[in-house]
Amino acid sequence: MSIKFNANEIRYIALFESMTGAMVKDCIIDEDNGKVTFVVKNGDMGLAIGKGGSTVTKVQKAVDKGVEIIEHSEDSTEFIKNLMAPAELKSIKVLQKESKEKVATVVADSTNKRIAIGKNGHNIERAKLLAKRQHNISNIILK
Repeated sequence: MSIKFNANEIRYIALFESMTGAMVKDCIIDEDNGKVTFVVKNGDMGLAIGKGGSTVTKVQKAVDKGVEIIEHSEDSTEFIKNLMAPAELKSIKVLQKESKEKVATVVADSTNKRIAIGKNGHNIERAKLLAKRQHNISNIILK
């Protein structure tokens, strides 16, 4: 599945890559919450954040929004773990149903469940969207 970026996303990706040197695999602009989420290539997290968070801080000032950075992984369970951070998860299982639909079941204790869901369900919705775009996982079920 290829992702189609709009002009704004393309602009943010170009800005982010030129400021950080990290390669962006995905980008979501959340105007309602004033946030931009970048998914960076596996191994580019350090470049994206910079020493003591200096690079990400510069990017935040440049885009005038909160910036979230998630490290990509070819491994779908590892990617879901990255999506849910800083929540600590007990387990992640990705199952493919007979319909070929992939569903991830994530288990966390109540404190970490709240972190994973986020304010107004923001974190879990973002995680579902990115899991779908990057690994074709149609749903994330939190238990």
